Amino acid sequence: MSILTNGLLRTTASLAYAARGPVRLPVLMYHRILAQPDPLQPSVPDAALADLQFKLLSELFRVVPMEAAIDELHTGRLKPRTLCITFDDGYRDNHDVALPLLERHKLTATFFVASGFLGTGRMFNDTVLEAVRRLPDGPLDLADWGIEPLMLGDAASRVRAISVITRDIKHNEPHQRQAATEALAALAACPLPEDVMMTPEQVVTMARRGMSIGGHTVNHPILSTVDDDTARREIVSNRDALRDLTGITPMTFAYPNGKPGADYNARHAAIVREAGYSSAVSTAYGVGDRQTDRYEYPRVALSKTTYAKVFLQLMRAASYVRHGST
Repeated sequence: MSILTNGLLRTTASLAYAARGPVRLPVLMYHRILAQPDPLQPSVPDAALADLQFKLLSELFRVVPMEAAIDELHTGRLKPRTLCITFDDGYRDNHDVALPLLERHKLTATFFVASGFLGTGRMFNDTVLEAVRRLPDGPLDLADWGIEPLMLGDAASRVRAISVITRDIKHNEPHQRQAATEALAALAACPLPEDVMMTPEQVVTMARRGMSIGGHTVNHPILSTVDDDTARREIVSNRDALRDLTGITPMTFAYPNGKPGADYNARHAAIVREAGYSSAVSTAYGVGDRQTDRYEYPRVALSKTTYAKVFLQLMRAASYVRHGST
């Protein structure tokens, strides 16, 4: 793309994020970057798509760590066309795939890490995914969990089964969710992978190579499903574990699952603030400005697959301004 075209696109982005009011800050949300496409995870970007998206971001935006951008925003120093990249959970491919791509394009990102899964841990949704991947074709009867009958066969049927099971057990109490996923794993034809998440050493590597590490609880409970003492313990223990691991106290936090009013509420935002975090992000779609509650910052998940379409998605996102909802 020519220097002239890039200059025009940068000007357009600056105008979009500064027009009709205060400067706005888009925060992008990723979870995983797969080395190769996975038919059972059709919405998860692979390395080729992430490379294209990161190329656009490096050419058209000023990408800075989350904590720095929020501070600039609320002190009136944020420049138009500033953007943040975030990853949730702490997947191993964040280190193996995303980190080299970010470095190739001279970008930085904030990684929200659920510390209880580092090493050989596996989140409940990944147990569902990997178990369904290995189950034989045919009917799957999960009536004891209150889940509709499912039929497994091609990739589409398995994607649907993963979605239905995950949806129906997601908001169970953590021990009930764990029991359900263990029962499902027992039906699989072979052991499930134990290397889905980063190791502690890989988190340290990320921090040493200029990435920001943020909090995401220890065990990734949906905070609205646990009592306040448990929520506080999850938030504070995670903060301490990441500080002890990297030598840096995390300053930004992501609510597990992150839907405002459903997965967390004002009590949890207060706990995050009391724990010393300077900001927190949700999964609500949109962008924020200086009026946005810094403990309820919305995000945008890129879904487009060409340079032009990614740019247009970011331009449209500029109009979805959110100020908070708890």
